[in-house]
Amino acid sequence: MSTAITIYHNPACGTSRNTLALIRNSGVEPQVIEYLKTPPSRETLQQLVADMGGSVRDVLREKGTPYAELGLGEAHWSDAQLLDFIGQHPVLLNRPIVVTPLGTRLCRPSERVLDILPQPQQAAFTKEDGERVVDEHGARVHAPR
Repeated sequence: MSTAITIYHNPACGTSRNTLALIRNSGVEPQVIEYLKTPPSRETLQQLVADMGGSVRDVLREKGTPYAELGLGEAHWSDAQLLDFIGQHPVLLNRPIVVTPLGTRLCRPSERVLDILPQPQQAAFTKEDGERVVDEHGARVHAPR
C-alpha cells in the first residue's frame, strides 16, 4: 500500500533513525528528506509548524546548535525571525518531523510517530538503545512508570 509519509531526517541522530525504522516497520517506505542537505523552504517550515499546532519555538533545537550563541532563548524573537535563523542554520530545526495523513508531529521520543502512522506495526521493534517499543504482535509496549 502506498501511503504518503514524509520524514525530515538526520541520519546522524538516533531518535531520527529509530523513527524512520518505526515508519518502515509499518510496511511503508516514506519520503526521506535529509533536511541538513535539503532544508525545507520557509513556506514549508511555516506549514509544518501550523500543522503541528504550535509555534516555531516548539521546533527549535538547542543541543549541538548555535542556539545559545544567537541568544534564541530570549523571548523577544518573533516566529518570523526564528524562521530566518532556521533558514540560515538548518541544524536549528529539531528532528525528526514526520508528516502522515493522520497529522504532523515532532517525534521526540521516536515512539510518538506511532500515534500518526496509518498502518499498524508489522513486527516487534526495539530502539537502538535496547528499549522495546513494539511487541511481536505489533502492539505498543508501554514503558513501566
